[in-house]
Amino acid sequence: MSSQLVSDPQKEKEFEELLAKWRGVKGGLIPVLQGAQAIYGYLPKEVMVRIAKELKVPPSQVYGVATFYAQFRFTPRGRHIIRVCHGTACHVKGAERLSAELENRLGIKPGEATPDLRFTLENVACLGCCSLAPVIMINEDTYGNLTPDKIKDILDKYE
Repeated sequence: MSSQLVSDPQKEKEFEELLAKWRGVKGGLIPVLQGAQAIYGYLPKEVMVRIAKELKVPPSQVYGVATFYAQFRFTPRGRHIIRVCHGTACHVKGAERLSAELENRLGIKPGEATPDLRFTLENVACLGCCSLAPVIMINEDTYGNLTPDKIKDILDKYE
């Protein structure tokens, strides 16, 4: 595995325990992928290669299963997930302007994480807060009736 992944002995220990639990168990691939993602926050290539080797399945099968299910991620996510609602009410009330401000301020596009892994930006179809449009969520915190000029103060709350 890459030096970045091995450099955390606790994560390596957890990964070893996960592999040991599922080694030789039929149907263990998905639980191992889920466990590895829980440990590392995403599925690095080195981890998927190791899973294939340890479970004695072709790497193409590991990759095929991981790419089939939307729950699996292949890039690191930020500590804080920003979801920008683009439902009808939010769209009408300026969701695009909020997205543009966030992209500009963070220097990333939806689906990306900031280089310091502080934030991940996502566009979502609806957050169910139409009366507060336009809306963003950061982790479990909801911010409504937003304008682009409010974004900086909101982001400053998150380390």
